[in-house]
Amino acid sequence: MARIVVDVMPKPEILDPQGKAIVRAFPHQGITAFSGVRQGKRFELEVDGEVTEEVLATARHAAETMLSNPVIEDVVNVSVIDNSDSAEA
Repeated sequence: MARIVVDVMPKPEILDPQGKAIVRAFPHQGITAFSGVRQGKRFELEVDGEVTEEVLATARHAAETMLSNPVIEDVVNVSVIDNSDSAEA
């Protein structure tokens, strides 16, 4: 079974309160290397069969119309992942 990954991030001009909370919490954990965080969403779409260009186009359409809010979010990635690296639970 193949998987398509869709990553969605808030548009740059949109405030990200979760990201700000995370970056403020880092120093309390001794993490000082990062000055900013943007939190997004990741979707994994399972595909029975081969991932063709048509299937990828359908995934892009779903990402732009259903998985993201185009007013405040950008779809930043739609790609196929290799399942041979991940173990089934």
